[in-house]
Formats: sequence, structure tokens, C-alpha cells
Amino acid sequence: MQLKSLFFRLLLCVLFVNLTVLPVSALDLLKEIELEDTVCVDISKNHLVCPSDSNPNMTRFYQQLDSLVVGKEGRLNILHIGGSHIQADIFSNRIRRNMDSLNQGMRSPRGLIFPYSAAKTNNPLNYKVKYDGKWEACKNVNRELSMFLGMTGIAIQTADTAASIKIVLNPNDSTRRWVTNKIQVLGYSDYMDKVEPVLLRADSSVMAGVHEILTDSYIFEIEEEVDSFVIKFEQKDTVPHPFTLTGIITDNDNPGIVYHSIGVNGASVPSYLKCRNFERDLHLIKPDLVIFGIGINDATPYNFNDTTFMKNYDLLIQDIKRVSPECALIFVSNNDSYRRRKKRYTVNTNGEIAQKAFYSLAKKHNACVWDLFDIMGGLKSMAAWERAGLAKRDKVHFTVKGYTLIGDLLYNAIISDYLQQKH
Repeated sequence: MQLKSLFFRLLLCVLFVNLTVLPVSALDLLKEIELEDTVCVDISKNHLVCPSDSNPNMTRFYQQLDSLVVGKEGRLNILHIGGSHIQADIFSNRIRRNMDSLNQGMRSPRGLIFPYSAAKTNNPLNYKVKYDGKWEACKNVNRELSMFLGMTGIAIQTADTAASIKIVLNPNDSTRRWVTNKIQVLGYSDYMDKVEPVLLRADSSVMAGVHEILTDSYIFEIEEEVDSFVIKFEQKDTVPHPFTLTGIITDNDNPGIVYHSIGVNGASVPSYLKCRNFERDLHLIKPDLVIFGIGINDATPYNFNDTTFMKNYDLLIQDIKRVSPECALIFVSNNDSYRRRKKRYTVNTNGEIAQKAFYSLAKKHNACVWDLFDIMGGLKSMAAWERAGLAKRDKVHFTVKGYTLIGDLLYNAIISDYLQQKH
């Protein structure tokens, strides 16, 4: 272990010996990774691959990042979008916390969240949701959509007079890292004058929000910064009317990096294309960098078609570019995976086809690829990750330890590229 750690530090020193002076050293910006099984990860491949000779959008992103790291100025919005890997928010939250170390005390907001628990599905462990009342859910993976969906790809609806949502941003963090004084509730009702979300104050009084009709959202601005709040749904008629909630943005006035993540279990690229208000909602965060982690569910069927896959991604990228034309893009290639059939597991060879598709997409859209498929060992490597305790028995998902590892790896790949551009 000591030899591996020494090798890692020597490698970094060689890469970054002539860096511009930063408020913290290059080594402090990167996460040191201890590998118990070197067979599982090829560290030499842990970098961003950008097929185009120049990538002005990534350069712009790094310039903005530099303003934050060096000058503590500005706001950077990163959006990580995917399926179950992202809904669980272990992988993405690891990157979020690593990115937060670059904030160096700047208390940027938590950003976009969703009360998954109220939809009867798994909620990220890094924020807590309590809900009252009866709720119905709609997800972008459903064959038929009963509600209009936004960028989160999921919605919940209630007409219950007792309905409420409580959000606790720091359930396991005594430092109260995440705080907000501006809460934006995304949602709508066909009866806008009959039902609306209100913020429940500590003295049990309620505060009405400012309704933005164009964005179907309600904004609550409060004087003090809080790390928990309760939203109730005020019925103004003798007959209850439904309200549909599609997301919550927690914001504040502080500079720094904001790492938004959205994921729905089982989601594919077409799942997000079905979200009617995806593009409209995206205007609310205007991402500077989008990390695409969608593809594992697209490539699961035996009849996976890479041409269709890329065309679907083209449409999604068009939506994003209309909102944020200078946004940088990173594709995360699919992890190696297996299919289960009659109690047996067989390797999913579509992983290699999808890998090539990601490189084609990156070249077409002047983006970068973080090649997880290659880094983890390629075809059949998920079995080795399982033996090492890094992947689950389903040979599709990772363990907490595995998600933490790939979160550190992707973060290091981005920051290494940033540091090399400063060189």
C-alpha cells in the first residue's frame, strides 16, 4: 500500500511540477486513491479523452474554475444526469464533496433536489425527506406519463389537505455545510388559484411564494440561512385540487461550485427526451458543465442499436445547447455489466459498442469522454470488481465502496485535466 501511495504522489509531482502558484498545492486538489486490488483499475487510463484538437468549452469551464479556486469569485453549475447510478447519489455526491473542497469555505448551495421518498423510491442518504399525505408518482421510465415532467424526470402529485414535504439538507453533518435562503419549488396545478405551495415558518405561520408562471415555480426568499424547511400545499377551495411537484432548487447568495445531480432508476436517453419541460427547467440552472451518465439501460437489450442511441443523445444535447450553448460536456462510458437469465449471468457485450458510440458523440459535439469501461478493465471486468467488494452481485451496480472509488477517479480526471491546462 505504501509503495502504491508513493507511486501515485511521484506521478502527480511529474505531471504538475511547473504549475502556476495556487492557494493550495496541486496534490491537495487531488484525491489520493488507495487501491487494494490493482487488477481492478488501470490508473494510467484515468484521464479525460477529448477527440477534438481544441475544446473551447472545456477551456472556458476551466477558466471559470480557476476564478473560483484562485480568486474565490463566481458561480459554477455542474449537472450530472443518469439513471440508478445517479439517483442513489453515492457516486455523484462523492464528486460533489470533492468539488466542494475547491470552494475553500465558500458556502455554495446544494442546488437541485427531489423528494424521492414521497415517490416511494430510494432517496439519497445525504439529505433527508419526510412527507405527510398521500402522493402519486410519475417517472420518465413509465410507458405512459400521467404528469408533465421537468428536468428531474420524476414528479409527485397530491390533493391531500394534509400533504407536506420536509427537507433536511444536513442529516449527518453537524457543520451544516448546506444552507439556503432561496427555495424554488418547481411544480404546477391546473387550478393555480385553488392550490399553491407555502413555506411553513418556525412559528407555524405560512409564507406565500412568488409565482413565476413562465417557469411553473414558486420562489421563497427568507432572511436567514436554514438547512431544513417544510413545504405545505394550501388548498383554497372547499374541494381539494391536485398539485404536481417536479423538483426543488435550494439556493443562496454565495459563490462557488454547485453540483446538481438528477437520476431515475432505469432511465435511458429516451426517458429524458419524454420530459416535456426538461429544456424549460434547465434555464433555472444554466449548466457550465454537463456530465452524461446515461447509457447502461440503453445498452442492456440484445437489440441495442448504436445509431439510434447516438441520435437520441443528439436530441438531448440540442436541448442543452439551446439553453447553455457554451456548456462543456463529458460522457461517462458505460461500466462493464452482465445480464441475468435463468439464474445465470452472461456478459453484456454491448458495452464495447456503447464505448465506441461515446467516442463518436464526443468527436461530433466537441466533448470529452471519461472511459470508465476502459479504466475498470473492459469486458468481463465487473466480475473482478465484484470479487474485490466494489460491485454488487447483480454485476450492474457498484457497492458504496465502488461508487466512492469511481467518484474519486472521475474527480481526479477532471482536476488533472484542469491542472494540465494551467501548465
